[in-house]
Amino acid sequence: MYAVIRTGGKQYRVAPGDVVKIEKAAAGDKGAIEFSEVLAVSRDAGSENKSLAKPSSAKVVGTVLGDGRGDKILVFHYKRKKQYKKLQGHRQDYTQVRIDSIEVDGNTYKAAK
Repeated sequence: MYAVIRTGGKQYRVAPGDVVKIEKAAAGDKGAIEFSEVLAVSRDAGSENKSLAKPSSAKVVGTVLGDGRGDKILVFHYKRKKQYKKLQGHRQDYTQVRIDSIEVDGNTYKAAK
């Protein structure tokens, strides 16, 4: 069982029990976060993806484990023959989330303990 969700301008394939790093997101009460923008759901292993007829019928619930910053990425600009060089660093913020359950059409799929 897995779902494809969209958050922070990116799409993620998640299953109950997975830990994913998403773009910085604010958590709700008690560290809970809910993803209502579910693009596709696969109920059985090896079965075909099924796009949702009603996107509002599915949601993914997770728990925020913590926030952090990714590795530094160096951005280097260079123009030949002009003595122009510029070096800039960037570290992207992220939120680490554990997926607790996927709810589709009244059914709830949870992670095995």
